Amino acid sequence: MQNTKQKKIIPIVDHRLSKVAPIIPAIMEEPNGLIGDAFGRPLQDLRISLTDRCNFRCVYCMPIESFGKDHVFMPRSSMMTFEEITRISQIFVNHGVQKIRLTGGEPLLRKHVENLIEMLAKIKTHDGSDLDLTLTTNGALLGKKAQSLKDAGLNRVTVSLDSMDDATFKRMNGVDFPVSDVLRGLDVAHSVGLGPIKVNMVVKNGLNEQEIVPMARYFKGSPFILRFIEYMDVGSSNHWEMGEVIPSAEVVRRISADMPLEEIEPNYTGETAERWRYKDGGGEIGVISSITKTFCHECVRARLSTEGKLYTCLFAESGHDLRALMQGGKTDQEISTALAHLWRLRADRYSELRSANTKSNVKTGKKIEMSYIGG
Repeated sequence: MQNTKQKKIIPIVDHRLSKVAPIIPAIMEEPNGLIGDAFGRPLQDLRISLTDRCNFRCVYCMPIESFGKDHVFMPRSSMMTFEEITRISQIFVNHGVQKIRLTGGEPLLRKHVENLIEMLAKIKTHDGSDLDLTLTTNGALLGKKAQSLKDAGLNRVTVSLDSMDDATFKRMNGVDFPVSDVLRGLDVAHSVGLGPIKVNMVVKNGLNEQEIVPMARYFKGSPFILRFIEYMDVGSSNHWEMGEVIPSAEVVRRISADMPLEEIEPNYTGETAERWRYKDGGGEIGVISSITKTFCHECVRARLSTEGKLYTCLFAESGHDLRALMQGGKTDQEISTALAHLWRLRADRYSELRSANTKSNVKTGKKIEMSYIGG
């Protein structure tokens, strides 16, 4: 009798099993701190995922239906060591990276993360300046770790918080975690000097759009910078639909109707968030419009997965295994040359292409999950 029971397939594992090392060009080169991709975009920002594990099950990132008790996470032995992360980070910095953001999953679940931060804080940029070393967290462990993170050399943190209403927030994080504990972590982080602190709210139609104005009102006049993020089609497990997106223009309209806003200039070229300030001087907010107003043309970010694969786009379908080069005994110059070659080939502009097809809701291939590659 034929067994018709289908096995549960977890696509993320398939990506991790690939161990094909990138090609090393025959001619070696010395990094000069500036390298451009196929569209001339420099390499300036590196985001490193420290773990694919998280203590939340947020509906837009790790919905519990896809990341339940039977989900297979990466073996801890497969994760890059702190020494490997530091080595590859130095190579990225030699090519012009000025900011390193530690992500996950939830990066504070990585044991002894302070030791890694201390190692990375010693790296200097190509012109001899200090790195901008930051970390994105859900805030659950921030109150306990803020002081040790600051002492280790972390500059600032970004905290995810999707609602001020406890019931809504618990529905979104999937584990009944209370808002009050995240707010406590924010206060501790501010008190120890991890700032400026940004608070990210992912807005999903039908779930937390009613929290836009209450969130703005709560953080207005505070030391925290609130940013609203359009619900994105990262990965495949969140079953994204265009109708679930609240456009940033609508977010600004709702807030400004209650607390008038005016647009201000970005802090730097390539900043993902558009900045708006309260006309009465009560601070500012940001909106990240990766669906309705794409910014691929200014993207200067590379992403390194937990086990050492380079992804040149948040919406990528495959990566390049830099760790395989390290484990294969390649020199820093060989790895650096391979990285330069990969970046020059980079022609990613997923959001621009998707934006041109949003009316027809065009589907793409199986993308890497955000919990694996980092946000």
